[in-house]
Amino acid sequence: MSNSASKSSAGISPSAALGGGPLGSIGRVWAIALNTFREAARIRVLYGVVILVLMSNVLALVLGEMSIYEEQRVSRDVGLAGISIFGSLTAIFLGVFLLYGEVQRRTVHAIVSKPIQRWEFVVGKYVGMALVLTVLVGLFGAAMAAMVTYQGGGVTSALLKAVVLSWCEVLTVAASAIFFSSFSSPFLSGIFALAMFVIGRLTPDIAAATETAKSSWIRLVTKVTLEIVPDLHLYSVSGRNVDGDPVSVHGDFVSWGYVATSAGHGFLWIVGLMALAALLFSRRDFA
Repeated sequence: MSNSASKSSAGISPSAALGGGPLGSIGRVWAIALNTFREAARIRVLYGVVILVLMSNVLALVLGEMSIYEEQRVSRDVGLAGISIFGSLTAIFLGVFLLYGEVQRRTVHAIVSKPIQRWEFVVGKYVGMALVLTVLVGLFGAAMAAMVTYQGGGVTSALLKAVVLSWCEVLTVAASAIFFSSFSSPFLSGIFALAMFVIGRLTPDIAAATETAKSSWIRLVTKVTLEIVPDLHLYSVSGRNVDGDPVSVHGDFVSWGYVATSAGHGFLWIVGLMALAALLFSRRDFA
């Protein structure tokens, strides 16, 4: 393997690689994150996702014009759905292929041979992904805000809260994708991460449906499954009941306290998934 290939794959400066202590770890994680951000920015699929989101916003305008006095409602619903769905799918794609790509290209050999811990590599990959996904969610939110403003509306606090919740959801999904990618193939990792996303979004509906099941083992398996899956429905509450009260992004929405609590829930899941991913990745044999 050439020195240039090793340098480009690691993306770590000598000072960041040789530094010791907590500051040294932060420097190495940040160096890997920036390299991951640059690597992800060169993936053409991301530009396709941006185009799809812009097209969905245009579709929302068309659907809004076809409705009667519901233009802004349609725009908000379609825009938020686009952030959640396209953002989560992008998170799964990046989480599955960015980590596995280092293993497949064998550039991981050059990285792990440096004075760097494997957990720093995994966390750096995630932080880089989080930066990319934050930029994408920001672009999606800006496009939706522009669309609503064009229709004569404004960016309300409810809409801003909904975007922040969607951002938390996307980052949590990215952590689950990194976790599965740390020990499995891209195909299986994608299937597992997608299944976790779907189940996480439907946890209240699945729990309610399971209550009517006659088989005790089905209820037990479902209960255990729901306990080990992030509650992603917490981030998509518009049109649902929260503490017995109906909430909607078009009217009375959740408080900033709810947003902070949900963000803390996602943060704990991210920390836990990253810890497991780092543990599993450290046990992998790259010989």
